[in-house]
Amino acid sequence: MSNFSSQLRLSSSSIIKRLKQRMTMTTTMMIDRRSFTTAEGSRPTIVHKRSLDILHDPWFNKGTAFSMTERDRLDLRGLLPPNVMTSQQQIDRFMVDLKRLEAQARDGPSEPYALAKWRILNRLHDRNETMYYKVLMDNIEEYAPIVYTPTVGLACQNYSGLFRRPRGMYFSATDRGEMMSMVYNWPAEQVDMIVVTDGGRILGLGDLGVQGIGIAIGKLDLYVAAAGINPQRVLPVMIDVGTNNEKLLKNPLYLGLQEHRLDGEEYLSVIDEFMEAVFTRWPHVIVQFEDFQSKWAFKLLQRYRDTYRMFNDDVQGTAGVAVAGLLGAVRAQGKPMIDFPKQKIVVAGAGSAGLGVVNAARKTMKRMLGNNESACESARSQFWVVDAKGLITEERENIDPDAVSFARKIKEAEHQGLREGASLVEVVQQVKPDVLLGLSAVGGLFSTEVLEAMKGSTSTRPAIFAMSNPTQNAECTSEEAFSIVGDNVVFASGSPFKDVNLGNGQIGHSNQGNNMYLFPGIGLGTLLSGSRIISDGMLQVAAECLAAYMKEEDVLQGIIYPSISCIRDITTKVAAAVVKEAIREDLAEGYRDMDGRELQKLSEEEIVAYVKNNMWNPVYPTLVYKRD
Repeated sequence: MSNFSSQLRLSSSSIIKRLKQRMTMTTTMMIDRRSFTTAEGSRPTIVHKRSLDILHDPWFNKGTAFSMTERDRLDLRGLLPPNVMTSQQQIDRFMVDLKRLEAQARDGPSEPYALAKWRILNRLHDRNETMYYKVLMDNIEEYAPIVYTPTVGLACQNYSGLFRRPRGMYFSATDRGEMMSMVYNWPAEQVDMIVVTDGGRILGLGDLGVQGIGIAIGKLDLYVAAAGINPQRVLPVMIDVGTNNEKLLKNPLYLGLQEHRLDGEEYLSVIDEFMEAVFTRWPHVIVQFEDFQSKWAFKLLQRYRDTYRMFNDDVQGTAGVAVAGLLGAVRAQGKPMIDFPKQKIVVAGAGSAGLGVVNAARKTMKRMLGNNESACESARSQFWVVDAKGLITEERENIDPDAVSFARKIKEAEHQGLREGASLVEVVQQVKPDVLLGLSAVGGLFSTEVLEAMKGSTSTRPAIFAMSNPTQNAECTSEEAFSIVGDNVVFASGSPFKDVNLGNGQIGHSNQGNNMYLFPGIGLGTLLSGSRIISDGMLQVAAECLAAYMKEEDVLQGIIYPSISCIRDITTKVAAAVVKEAIREDLAEGYRDMDGRELQKLSEEEIVAYVKNNMWNPVYPTLVYKRD
């Protein structure tokens, strides 16, 4: 990181004052179903509805927090109890009720405890968005696993039965030719972030069809809570191209198209039409692809990434978080991150997530080694990729085109005492890797035999990454890793596991490599930079920023990811790093009143201030009625 103190042209207070003035200028156009609230507050929001219509609108409803002046102004007097409550009083009352209902759900047999909490929070979301996000942000460690993984997977499996009111938009195969007009049915004039899925591969649960909309909703909840994206400028989207899930095809309560999935050019034509439509109406929107089948994830990423502001979180987000963890594992060995290119890594899983991680890690190694031809070859030689058929080598028949560059040369494999299709156990025994990285979505893949083999690692502190979601798909548990491989293991997983008591006052730390650490900052940084695309460089600096976030004393204890409670601070730093990289690559075109030329003049400290001042906070705006 460069020394920026000499570049500082303004005092901290001047920076904040200047940026605050800019933000105030941008809050004047708040009409109908749009408002913009910053950390410092906002101008009054103009609304075109009154009375019960306001109370039934979750974007503007304040419930008992409406002041008496607002009650008169909006024809609410008599429609609410007379006692005006503060937002904190509302939250306190809700939390008492929530804990009571949680206790009932914990003791009752009707449905899983976590799903009951999801239902309670979802009902709050339906009636009062500001309060919902305040509760989520104030309790992010507790409720992030509820609104997103792992509980959201259970919600998606049951979504047709849980559906009460629509949220987001649905585009289906039957809408071909109509999508350009359909996007104008969404009431927001400006949308900053779209999360879209086709329901093809929801977490590790497979094809859930239209029920996968829960993933897009949950992901955007985290964008709001972690990155301060304005909730009135986000849009969850489901593209329903059918389902190959036979249970859903036969279920009379299923809400989606009950026909088999489109494929080939028919499938691509639907996605193409959707992308053209949303970018025509909202040219500066960012589209995040989520939980597409592996066979489409890479193809769609390559098809659109140089044309649109988009990225695939399963490929690029997972890769970034994993790379940050891998860099942290190097630090946990007492070595500098620059030693990362020396790590031997066995990868279990060659789907979109697995190959995405290997590709990102290899690029990080190449950059550390100088990005020349020898660096490329050296980085390639550090990875051993194993899929369901075993070790991938050049002898593999009908090899997936996306896996070709990761196939081991025959002589390399033979020199290591391995062959095409060698089992995971054999590869671990022969390679003796520093890291065993699981992205297979096969629960328990890291068997006792595999973990025993990891005891032969040449590393003084081997790392085991069981990254598959949800919990039941994790390759192993933290307990298994520490009890079999040893107390000195660095353990990370995709879903949360409890720390392990190793005895003698020692703790085996279970690190959760949650994509939440990165995608909010990537999205926010891209938005605020106005970058035309999301480049590899922007993704790589995000991962390196996350890796550098941890203090040395924590890393040496085996803690390689920070607490989720720090997520707003983490996101701020990641977003600032992304903005800075976009400026460096000459991709930044600016956001709202901050154009690209002004961005280039900002120091690092000013960029951080700029990011903070553009993050939405859950504060009730003053509402003013205006007749249409």
